[in-house]
Amino acid sequence: MTTPAANMRIDGDRLWDALMEMAKIGPGVAGGNNRQTLTDEDSEGRHLFQKWCEAAGCSMGVDEMGNMFARREGADPDALPVYVGSHLDTQPTGGKYDGVLGVLGGLEIIRTLNDLGIQTKHPIVVTNWTNEEGTRYAPAMLASGVFAGKHTLDWAYDKVDADGKRFGDELERIGWKGSEKVGARDMHAFFELHIEQGPILEAEGKDIGVVTHGQGLRWIECTVTGKESHTGSTPMHMRKNAGRGLAVVTELVHEIAMKNQPNAVGAIGHIDVYPNSRNIIPGKVVFTVDMRTHILDKLNGMVEEFMERAVELCDDIEVDFKCEIVGQFDPPDLDEGCVGAIRDAAERLGYSHMDIVSGAGHDACWINDVAPTAMVMCPCVDGLSHNEAEEISKEWSTAGADVLFHAVVETAGIVG
Repeated sequence: MTTPAANMRIDGDRLWDALMEMAKIGPGVAGGNNRQTLTDEDSEGRHLFQKWCEAAGCSMGVDEMGNMFARREGADPDALPVYVGSHLDTQPTGGKYDGVLGVLGGLEIIRTLNDLGIQTKHPIVVTNWTNEEGTRYAPAMLASGVFAGKHTLDWAYDKVDADGKRFGDELERIGWKGSEKVGARDMHAFFELHIEQGPILEAEGKDIGVVTHGQGLRWIECTVTGKESHTGSTPMHMRKNAGRGLAVVTELVHEIAMKNQPNAVGAIGHIDVYPNSRNIIPGKVVFTVDMRTHILDKLNGMVEEFMERAVELCDDIEVDFKCEIVGQFDPPDLDEGCVGAIRDAAERLGYSHMDIVSGAGHDACWINDVAPTAMVMCPCVDGLSHNEAEEISKEWSTAGADVLFHAVVETAGIVG
């Protein structure tokens, strides 16, 4: 087995063309994509991916969560496969690259190996994980979480969207409920290519981010309860304003994140205000706090402080505060050997690079618990993601896929 030569490169134009072709499925209203999980558009994207994989000589497997596994055989039938991939589902107003780059970058590895006539010792499997985004069915990384044993299959099937539609029913409806048991596959290693979704690489002028850690995450659903009353006729000192509770808790989240720098973040995202009328003081507000950092003790400390102080702040203004954790994973330390393969590949190929902590959650964070795992990142313009204006350059996608190719093929081993 040998290391790939520095002149072995993927076809950047072909990868870019595939990205643009996939982006035609589930177009957004402002240049991005709306291809949410288990929609008809998701199914259409899956069919296109399957068509491309089969044209490249791969066999396709699908498990009971709809995870897709496109396999290129290796020289050793007993060798565990090297897995590579990400997700094809998007946010409601998502970009063309978040997740998709990792899946189609994996496909480009297969196509390039075919072009070069290279055989690897280990099989290579390109994966599309179901419902990474978590926007329609919470939590995020749902199917990779079931694969890694973090959630049960029945629990995942029973998740419902805003319209009350069950995950399991929708998976069956779009025709992507496979028969393979989830988590039955053993992996030699797993690699994921992704856009950074942050501004660091572009600001530092680096082609490649070598991800050493992922951030841990806690999603905390909070309910502030006050008393609905007329905005014009209720004296200020007699109000029990749930909206004011939201305001003080918002400032608390920001304060806790700021004093835990560096690499700690916190914000309030989803908010529902009741009754949401312009002349009624809110009687209830339900919202979700997102807290993240790559150090477990720090993350737990942030959450503990938040839960304690939020109650006190709301008591002070005579509203009730309750909360529960509705999504979580601990910070993953990615595999040193796989991380080293990515760093060595960037060096060998002459790409500028830096170590980085992933600010977002990814399927790799769960798979890291069951197989040696690493991630490679490329920059995105202004760090913008989860937005239809998300953008990367062809050069960035090519560099990321080149590094991915070298790391995966080195790990899979070239025969001959």
